[in-house]
Amino acid sequence: MQRQGSIGGSAANRIRVTGAILLVAHLALVAWLTLRPLDVPWVRPANLRPLAGLRADLALGWPVAGLRIGEGLALLAPLGVLLPMADGRLTVSPLASLFRTAAAGALISLGIALLQTGVPGRVVDVDVLLLNTTGVLLAHLTVVPAGRAWLRRRLGRGGVVEEGYGDRGGRGGLGGVPESISGGVSGGCEGYPAVEARWADRIGGAGVAGPARGAVSVRGELSQGRTPTIPRVGIAP
Repeated sequence: MQRQGSIGGSAANRIRVTGAILLVAHLALVAWLTLRPLDVPWVRPANLRPLAGLRADLALGWPVAGLRIGEGLALLAPLGVLLPMADGRLTVSPLASLFRTAAAGALISLGIALLQTGVPGRVVDVDVLLLNTTGVLLAHLTVVPAGRAWLRRRLGRGGVVEEGYGDRGGRGGLGGVPESISGGVSGGCEGYPAVEARWADRIGGAGVAGPARGAVSVRGELSQGRTPTIPRVGIAP
């Protein structure tokens, strides 16, 4: 009897629920970081030219540019892992998963940029959208394929085959009783046809191991042999 479905299903449900909870928490954090009004004396104009903002950051020096680029990459990078977790599938095309995750990350970044147009102190920067999407892609490529392969191997080892009572296709000859209990008795025995052996299996007792008890009783009677009979001898009056 194979026990793979329940194990795989429960693990997938746990991964899905955990991913969904972490996804909601991360999106709430992102909304708090990006949609809060800022009280600043001035803001730079919106940037709608790709890479123009990155060139401006690099002109300020590597420390400032590295900080801003790192912030753009890290803001939505967890989505590259949390979105596949919330989906919960372990067998999926890697390219399709990568495309869906990147598209979802880009749409979320675009939605944040559109909402920022109505928030005081926030400006739209197309380079931030590019950095956010790149961060999602890098996180997905780094974690998700290896994680799915590891989970598939782990769940594959989790499915074990059990030889239980009542499985008449197993090695046990007496109604599926394992060979270690039935002693290798298969079907009929010497002095006990197959029908009688199966009947003994059924009525072997009402204890915890009913089939095993029937098998042991049959083996015990077989080992003792037939009951000897004493002939009657007449006694003279």
